[in-house]
Amino acid sequence: MQDALNDLLAKAAAELPAVATRPAFEAAKARYVGPNGELTAVMKRMGAVPKEERPAAGRLVNETKARLQDLLDAALRRIEESELAAQIGPPVDPTLPAPDAAPGSMHPLTLVREEMCRILRKVGFSVADGPEVETEFFCFDALNTPPGHPARDPQDTFYFPEAARFGNIARKNPGEKYLLRTHTSSVQVRAMLKGPPPIRIVSPGSVYRRDTADATHSANFHQLECLYVDRNVTVRDLKALLDHVFSSLLGPDTKTRFRPHYFSYTEPSFEVDLSARHLPKVNKEWIEIGGCGMVDPAVFSAVGYDPAVWTGYAFGLGLERLAMQLYAIDDIRYFYQNDLRFLKQFST
Repeated sequence: MQDALNDLLAKAAAELPAVATRPAFEAAKARYVGPNGELTAVMKRMGAVPKEERPAAGRLVNETKARLQDLLDAALRRIEESELAAQIGPPVDPTLPAPDAAPGSMHPLTLVREEMCRILRKVGFSVADGPEVETEFFCFDALNTPPGHPARDPQDTFYFPEAARFGNIARKNPGEKYLLRTHTSSVQVRAMLKGPPPIRIVSPGSVYRRDTADATHSANFHQLECLYVDRNVTVRDLKALLDHVFSSLLGPDTKTRFRPHYFSYTEPSFEVDLSARHLPKVNKEWIEIGGCGMVDPAVFSAVGYDPAVWTGYAFGLGLERLAMQLYAIDDIRYFYQNDLRFLKQFST
């Protein structure tokens, strides 16, 4: 039996390295280890081996089977590598120019963000940034949103586990939780805590809310918010700024209007509507574009400002909503799919 097993291994070692295709491999595998294969035939002779010799013969069979399997595995790997190489094609010379020589372009959300920041810089605003991981103080407490407020509902907010730690994000209060920021208003709080007024900042960035994705909603989207704090700031100043921003962005015929609303960190608060007859595919007299209001005195008290001395306004909007109106985009998910057919429309 040992001679038969040795002959079988020698035959397989000579044949299998030359097998080049998957059908040839399957045929060879069947000849060696299939139900009617040569190894199976040798194993059937175990019944004729004397009882005292069967343990040694069994070890030889198992060793032969393992070595034969190694030869089969090596042959299959070589065939798979050959098939993959055929799919990939010949090697690419990285020094050659790219086949697509078209220039790159900014993402549509980046285009809208940069244009809004450019307009606001011209009237004295500076761009401020902050962390996307926040604490409850910066995201809620300092913005007059106490525990129990609906905005803090775990169903609407991405909280981190209580054991989470972030070395660069310090807690203001013991026991408060970490979360992904739900608005860039947290940047305004951080800016006010850095020093006294006057402050005039714009804070664009990513925000996160637990929302079901559809044509108009996303769990991750982008906001742009503004804050102006000084002496004797009024609603008239706020309205004048918004008129200037949207007429600069969308044309001189653009108008804005305020509707009373509730935000916990501004009082009075307003929804901002935009005249939209001249925008592509909108065909409405007015559309809602954002929210605004005068900073609530409770917010000033939380950051150490005297509300009897300082006043200010804040407004914010979703960049996706603005870009959808500006470019006549009907599904917010297009912004995140990295589809070149969509993105190339914005190349210049």
